[in-house]
Amino acid sequence: MSPKKTSYVAHPVDEHGNANYTEVENGVWHDLITRQTPIVEHRACNEYLNGLKLLNLPTNRVPQCPEISAVLRDTTGWSLAPVPALIPFEQFFGLLADRKFPAATFIRRRDELDYLQEPDIFHETFGHCPMLTNQACADFTHTYGKLGLAASPEDQIMLARLYWFTIEFGLINTPQGLRAYGGGILSSMNETIYCVESPIPIRKPFDVLEVLRTPYRIDIMQPIYYVIDNFDVLYHLIDMDLIGLINEARRLGMHQPIYETN
Repeated sequence: MSPKKTSYVAHPVDEHGNANYTEVENGVWHDLITRQTPIVEHRACNEYLNGLKLLNLPTNRVPQCPEISAVLRDTTGWSLAPVPALIPFEQFFGLLADRKFPAATFIRRRDELDYLQEPDIFHETFGHCPMLTNQACADFTHTYGKLGLAASPEDQIMLARLYWFTIEFGLINTPQGLRAYGGGILSSMNETIYCVESPIPIRKPFDVLEVLRTPYRIDIMQPIYYVIDNFDVLYHLIDMDLIGLINEARRLGMHQPIYETN
């Protein structure tokens, strides 16, 4: 959801919504999914792991949007929408408001296997789609899209912080211990381990005003994570006056970043 330039070009899709991936690209997918699956097993929440099982992603090839959409429609009414590598805020929010999750139809190069700033098909499908089978996350994402579509550009930037610290980099307390549910975490080998096990990052109880006041960078391991106690927290966000909370966050002022600024 960024207008920044990208070095990747998404594959066009045919009349059925399928893209033609090369053998090299299918090999990258295989290496990513077979490496990441055992890493998330004891670090992701059960809701994510259940969704991953439902999706039954292939290991020998990049999955196609229609086959994932079929599962999402049956569970929460969502689908995947093939998009170029990067899309503007308005298109991003518009798709979410229509219960369509954008999926860029390209996969990272092997020299960027461990980290990619741009959301590729692995990030979107392996990272995000399992949680879209969870009703609380699906409903929150839908409401978030509708709200963002009606918001001013300035408020959209603030809403991006809420998305970042929940859907992208959210943590949750569970009976099994601290677990990840954010797609930005669960599509990253290093961050999946770091966010749960490292003593370095700060983990704060989720507070929407604090989240809206917290800056972030996309190109580093996150120094701060916000932790929810259950997914009812996301349901409650649906009913909140988020634009009013954004205005309150501005009145209180933004927190100073605890990372080096560019």
